[in-house]
Amino acid sequence: MVALPSLRGLQAFEAAARSGSFAAAAEELSISAAAVSQLIRTVEEQLGRKLFHRVNRRVLLTEAGVEMLPRLTMAFQEIGSVARDIGGDAFRPRLVISVPPSMAMGWLSERLAGFVASHGAADISLRGEDDPVPFDHEMVDIRLSYGPHYREHPTRAIARDAVYPVCAPSLAGAAKPETLAGLPLIHTDWGPTGAAFPSWRNWFGTAGIEPGRAVKLGLSANSSRTALDLAISGLGVALAQGIYCARALENGRLVRPVARSLELRQPYCLTIPERSARRDVVAAFREWLIEECVRAVSSPALGAWSYED
Repeated sequence: MVALPSLRGLQAFEAAARSGSFAAAAEELSISAAAVSQLIRTVEEQLGRKLFHRVNRRVLLTEAGVEMLPRLTMAFQEIGSVARDIGGDAFRPRLVISVPPSMAMGWLSERLAGFVASHGAADISLRGEDDPVPFDHEMVDIRLSYGPHYREHPTRAIARDAVYPVCAPSLAGAAKPETLAGLPLIHTDWGPTGAAFPSWRNWFGTAGIEPGRAVKLGLSANSSRTALDLAISGLGVALAQGIYCARALENGRLVRPVARSLELRQPYCLTIPERSARRDVVAAFREWLIEECVRAVSSPALGAWSYED
């Protein structure tokens, strides 16, 4: 039988290389940073290869280390999968989910209990963050994003959305296409690095209405979720994605005062790195999340409004 290097040493290397830090690996493995360093040195001696360049207090992967990391990560995930299959609840699957901040702040957090109830308990890390996402450094298993940002990983378009004028019921009586410019408008600005969000100028343009200076006035928010909350509070009319506003329309906290909507330029996409694609918990969450997204953007409430255009 071929002599194998220390399994504990390989585990220490994989944790340190994945996290980019001996200290982080030590915390994950519940040992000291010095012990991590010694375990890795032992593996290097056994393999006859340097796995890290040690430069001052920094460590950088060598070519050998870069080649080993993804294969070891997959191997340890497979070992964990076997342990969970045999050990049941003693080994709960870990799932790292990355979504845009607005989706983490309410939309997905309100729905996760449904996934756990139907698929069993899991150690879930929910990350609300903008693109680009450091998949390997943070060991992200699945990323939902607006648009196909990650060509280096398998990416699938799952749903196409639109934006809808929405407001609190108290404002709906004064809202018609030609009068919207006279109401407080809520603007969404995703910032200089974000995708272009349909603006009120775009909406009025498609409606053939000249809004004047009103298109520049009103409240402004840097996230879709904040703009939606402002609308629910009765502070104005917002252009909201269907995926976010469908539930508020269904329960009457918001109404669609006019029918005209604007389709978003890009679809929502799911990105799953190959190292995670074969894990059962990832496959289950992928199918559940797709179903939730499609259900939201297809809500009957998105086809109803208070006044005809």
